Amino acid sequence: MNRPTTLSRVLDRRTRALLRYLPGAAVGDDKAVHQSRVASRRLREAVPVLAYGLRGTRAGKARKKIRRLTRALGTVRELDVTIHVLGELGDRPGTPRPALGDVRAHVLEERERRRAVMLERLAEIDPAKLTRRLGTVRTALMQPNRGHEWRKLLGGRIAKRAKRLSRAIKEAGQIYAPEPLHLVRIAAKKLRYALELAGESRAAQTTTLVRTLKRAQDTLGRLHDLQVLQHHVADVAAAPHPPHAGRGAPDAGLGILSRLIEDDCRHLHARYIAMLPALTEAAERAGHDVAVRVSVARRSRPVKMDARAGRAAANGSVRRRAAGGRR
Repeated sequence: MNRPTTLSRVLDRRTRALLRYLPGAAVGDDKAVHQSRVASRRLREAVPVLAYGLRGTRAGKARKKIRRLTRALGTVRELDVTIHVLGELGDRPGTPRPALGDVRAHVLEERERRRAVMLERLAEIDPAKLTRRLGTVRTALMQPNRGHEWRKLLGGRIAKRAKRLSRAIKEAGQIYAPEPLHLVRIAAKKLRYALELAGESRAAQTTTLVRTLKRAQDTLGRLHDLQVLQHHVADVAAAPHPPHAGRGAPDAGLGILSRLIEDDCRHLHARYIAMLPALTEAAERAGHDVAVRVSVARRSRPVKMDARAGRAAANGSVRRRAAGGRR
């Protein structure tokens, strides 16, 4: 029986993480939806790299199935985050409660609609079939054929994504503009996924770079969540409002709420600006040092001789030297 390899263990861990939470996601559990989406993204990152150059796998079909799964889970996850942010705002003094309630009702209605779509899509995914397809990759990893140049692919990905992040940082500059900042967040996330795989597969030490990227991604992710909430506030403000007894104009409360969110966005952007030197350096190091280190195939260790063979070789060497001395 073949022993598991480092790469097969990586695949096993990421597969188990997805299968652990998928049943809960299939019934709409919020936590399970989030964890399943994270696990599906990490597995989707690993499969094409680990399977690169291997023969006899069904990696392509497995990846397509995982991509469908990630997209299905994403339809609801964003609104779950929005509801959580609304809850945090509700705990702060000065937040207009009626306006907050109107926005929350709007988001919940949209979430229920998307949840129905998500559950329908998840029902179409067969976990057993996905497991079998991933199993073909695992089997091939146990005895990889010539041409399994996964390091070359991973190193190229890291270099390409690091360059993309550097370009996104430069184009975003220091001006507060949602779309360019969103592109920085996406680029940082994709580079982090590739670096995590490099670290987990022992191709390179990436812990420090991953930590830097994650801090920036978390900051920009929170900024993005608030910007999504701003869109929902704008949608509620644009909709016709029924009269509310004992309440002021709905638009007044929504305006206050929008300004509170905008203030938070500005603070987060300032935090991102403070991170820029470290983030820029991380992208440069990933694109040069790490990408090169990952791409170079690790040299195989010399085969160890057993004790008997070692003694025989040593004795032979001694006899040859003695014979040479007698000549």
